[in-house]
Amino acid sequence: MTVIDRVPAIWCIGRNYADHAAELGNQRPERPLVFMKNPASVIGDGEAIVIPEICHFPQSQVDWEAELGVVIGRDACNLSVEEAMACVSHFRIANDVTARWWQKEGSGGQFVRGKSFDTFCPVGPAVPASTIADPQALAIETRLNGEVVQSSNTSAMIFTIAELLVELTRGTTLLAGTLLLTGTPAGVGAGMTPPKFLESGDVVEIEIEGLGRLRNTVEAAPRK
Repeated sequence: MTVIDRVPAIWCIGRNYADHAAELGNQRPERPLVFMKNPASVIGDGEAIVIPEICHFPQSQVDWEAELGVVIGRDACNLSVEEAMACVSHFRIANDVTARWWQKEGSGGQFVRGKSFDTFCPVGPAVPASTIADPQALAIETRLNGEVVQSSNTSAMIFTIAELLVELTRGTTLLAGTLLLTGTPAGVGAGMTPPKFLESGDVVEIEIEGLGRLRNTVEAAPRK
């Protein structure tokens, strides 16, 4: 099993694009906002995002978040800025699918539950880091049923990949294969007026320059 296949942990950064923080009424963070997703939520390109019955309560709430995913190629701890990018083996497109009520209200203010339902972490093929000249200058776009809803560039990140890796590895080991999700730009459903959330039959497509396309349909889990 390679570091591409094994995902021992998924570390995530919230509000790492100022426009996304603003669209949800949040301040620009002074330090990285860190949370985690359950590795069991990972699915691949072409697989379905399945909305569980629990996420229909108290209303529709499942949202999309296009993100640049960073794969850690070796165990890493206490990295310097100079060392940080050398531990990155691959990049991949990710969708940090989120159940908003469970993120904000259903779990005592902790993000992990609303981010960790099965199928809530679609990821695209892993692209070797050596093929990406500058991961901080990649166009990123999301289309919902063919309509562009997110359009930005990784240059708009508040905290760069290197800065995030230095911060996260302070006194903490990131195991080889760990996936870091680096935040999403503006254009999520919760930021729209009125809010718009994923429903059965929707198609979510995310493209990041140099990384190809991640495409997933949306299904509702059978009600029991």
